[in-house]
Amino acid sequence: MRSPHDIIIKPLVTEKAVNLAQEQNKYTFYVDRKANKIEIKNAIEEIFKVKVLAVNTMNVKGKKKRVGRHEGMTAARKKAVVTLSPNDKIEIFEELLS
Repeated sequence: MRSPHDIIIKPLVTEKAVNLAQEQNKYTFYVDRKANKIEIKNAIEEIFKVKVLAVNTMNVKGKKKRVGRHEGMTAARKKAVVTLSPNDKIEIFEELLS
C-alpha cells in the first residue's frame, strides 16, 4: 500500500481554487496519476484529519512549450477536487484566505 504522501503531490493554489475553498468548501490538489478516488479520499482524510464527502478528478494534458528553437511538453498531471463536510477546513488554504 502506498503512503498518503505519495498520492497527494501538492495543493493547487490559484485564484479559482481559493475561491472554491472559501465559497463551497472544495479543495484542489495535484495527485498521483495512477491514484483512484478511493485512495485520494483516504489520503486526504489521513493527512488532514477531515471528513471527505466527494472526490472529483480530471486528467490535465501537458502543453507544448518552446525555448528558442527547442520544443518540448510540460508534464501531464491529475487534479482532484475534494469536497469536505461543512464543519471541516484545511489550514493550508485558510492561511491564504486571510
